[in-house]
Amino acid sequence: MSTKTYLDEKKSALRFLMRALAYRNYRLFFGGQSLSLTGTWMQQIAMSWLVYRMTNSIFLLGLIGFTGQIPTVIFGSFAGVYADRLNRRNLLVATQVFSMVQAFLLAFLTLTGSVAVWHLIVLSTILGTVNAVDVPTRQSFVIDMVENKNDLGNAIALNSFMFNGARLVGPSIAGILIAYVGEGVCFLLNGISFFAIILALLAMTTNQKIQPQSSGAVLHQLKEGFRYAAGCAPIRYIILLLGLLSLLSMPYIVLMPVFARDILHGGSHTLGLLTGANGIGALVGALYLASRKSVIGLGRLIIISTCVFGCGLIAFSFSRCLPLSLCLMMVTGFGMIVYMASCNTIVQTVVDEDKRGRVMSFYAIAFIGMAPFGSLIGGVIAHNIGAPLTLTLCGVSSIVGAILFYSRLPEIRKYVRPIYLRMGIIQEMPTELQ
Repeated sequence: MSTKTYLDEKKSALRFLMRALAYRNYRLFFGGQSLSLTGTWMQQIAMSWLVYRMTNSIFLLGLIGFTGQIPTVIFGSFAGVYADRLNRRNLLVATQVFSMVQAFLLAFLTLTGSVAVWHLIVLSTILGTVNAVDVPTRQSFVIDMVENKNDLGNAIALNSFMFNGARLVGPSIAGILIAYVGEGVCFLLNGISFFAIILALLAMTTNQKIQPQSSGAVLHQLKEGFRYAAGCAPIRYIILLLGLLSLLSMPYIVLMPVFARDILHGGSHTLGLLTGANGIGALVGALYLASRKSVIGLGRLIIISTCVFGCGLIAFSFSRCLPLSLCLMMVTGFGMIVYMASCNTIVQTVVDEDKRGRVMSFYAIAFIGMAPFGSLIGGVIAHNIGAPLTLTLCGVSSIVGAILFYSRLPEIRKYVRPIYLRMGIIQEMPTELQ
C-alpha cells in the first residue's frame, strides 16, 4: 500500500468518525459547548472541594449534590413540554445566561471571602433549576442540528466525547488552580466560559419544526407524553435502568473527594487526577461509539458496558494504590459512557418527533433527577459504613441492573425491529436486536 493511499484511508476514517461535524450548526455547538463544559467541570470540582474543605462533612457533600439535582425531578417533566412547544435554541440561550450569572455570583462570594455553606446550597439549587430546563432541551436539540438520523448516533457519541474531554481538562485545571489561587478563580472562569456557547447558539440558523399541539393544557400534554413513554418498551426499560443506576450507582461521584483525601491520602490534585482518569476512559468509550456505523448492537452493548461499570466500581473500592485507582477509574469511565450514550442513542432513534422533548425530560429525570436521592443516600450510607463499602454496593447495583435489563431484552427486540425496518436502519428482520 502506498503512503498516499494509507493517508487517504486515514483521512476517510477520520471523516467518518467525525461525520456529525459536517453540519454547520453542530460544529458551532461542539466548539462553544466544549469551552463551556470545561468551565462547568472546573466549577463542579471546585464546589466539591470547597464544601469538603469548609465542613469536612461527607453528608454535606451529598446534600450539595441533592440540592443541585432535585429541581430536575420537580420541574424536568414540565420543561419537556415546553421543549416540544417552543424554539429550543432560544430556550438554550436563556438557560446559558442564567447559568453564567450563577457562576459569577458564586465567584464573587468566594473571592471576597464571604461565602458560607448556605450560599452554596442556595446557588446549587438555582443552578439545578436552570439545568432542569436545559438538559431535556439540549438533548432534544441534537436532532435539530443533525438532519440525517443515520448520523444521530455519531452526534450523540461526539457529544459524549466533548463532555468527557471537558471532564478530563476541566478537573485537571481546577486541581492546579485550587492549589495555587483558590476555588473562586475556577468559578470566575466558568462564568466567562459561557460566552462561548451563547455566541455559538446565536450564530446558528435553525429550522426546528414546532409541532402543532392538540391541547393547550400543559398537564394534558404531560400525561400524553408519559403514556407514550410507558407504552414504548425500549424507552420504558432504558429509563428504568438509568433511574436505577443513577439512584444506586452514580453516588460514586460525590464520594471522590473522600477517596482522594482520606483513602488515597492526597489533595485537590489527586481529586483532579481521579476525575481526569474517569474522563479518559469515557473519551475512549465515546470514540468507540462514534466509530460505530449503526444503532444495531446497542442493546447488548448496554448490558456489557453496565457490567464493566459495576466491576470497575467494585475493584476501585478496594484499591489503596493511586496508579491502580486511576486505571480502575478509566475502566469505570469507559463502561459509564458506553451505557449512557447507547441508551441515549436508542431512545432518540425510536422516539416520535412530536414527543421528543417530553421523553427526553423523563430521560433527564431518570438520569439526573434520581441522582440527588442517590447522592443523599450515598452520603448517609458512607457516613455510617464508610466510603469504600458504599462504593462496593454501588458496583453490585449496576450488575443487578444489567441482569434485569437482559431479562427484558426479548420484549425490546420485538418492539424495535419494525421501527428499524421502517426507518431503513435494517433491511430485513435480524435474528436478534444485538
